[in-house]
Amino acid sequence: MLAPAVRHMEFERADGAPFAFVPGQFLQIHFTYPDGKPTKRSYSVATISAGGPVRRIEIAVSYVEGGAATNLLGNLGDDGAIDASGPYGRFCLDDKDANRRYLLIATGTGVTPYRAMLPQIEKLAARGAEVALVYGARNEAELLYGDEFEAFARAHPHFRFYACFSRTPRAQPRPHDRAGRVHVALDELKPDPQHDIAYLCGNPEMVDQAFAVLKEAGLPVPHIRREKYVSSR
Repeated sequence: MLAPAVRHMEFERADGAPFAFVPGQFLQIHFTYPDGKPTKRSYSVATISAGGPVRRIEIAVSYVEGGAATNLLGNLGDDGAIDASGPYGRFCLDDKDANRRYLLIATGTGVTPYRAMLPQIEKLAARGAEVALVYGARNEAELLYGDEFEAFARAHPHFRFYACFSRTPRAQPRPHDRAGRVHVALDELKPDPQHDIAYLCGNPEMVDQAFAVLKEAGLPVPHIRREKYVSSR
């Protein structure tokens, strides 16, 4: 359990073959409702990867009261199997251009694709680009993979990690903590339309609000990438 209502899960392909994906992509889990109607749920791959094939596919699953996917994945044992397809999606780092700074903004499980991107972020830092990860959570218990991002920030001076707590601050605040929603850190970072590219992933309300802030700051729409996470039953 990463948080009281979020579970980290790891899978391997049943045929033993590796799984190839680009960090930022997602997979879809296929199952049926009790009435037999087929459905699916999407989960970003959280596996840290430089972009090559991996053996383990990691995802973060939010608990939804009465949710069909929660029932499926919450009761899955160590030897359980699921049907999945993918990878899909284009929410991937545009790391071959001249962007000087990358603003990665997330709430909840929307932070998982950024975890997968860490090796790519390391390459961006190596060429001198700045990367700021702004992560919004209600409290410290809901800050998924926070220790990993903080350790990465300590090892890479060009990477900054901001933890924004909208309800309860840490008992022992850290220098990168901010009180409020993600826009508090965004205001502090002063988005630059000439040199920044932004990625937004998480709660639809946050994505829409952050998009409006970035657009008002002058960022071109093609430089604001969006991925909305909606909890479904």
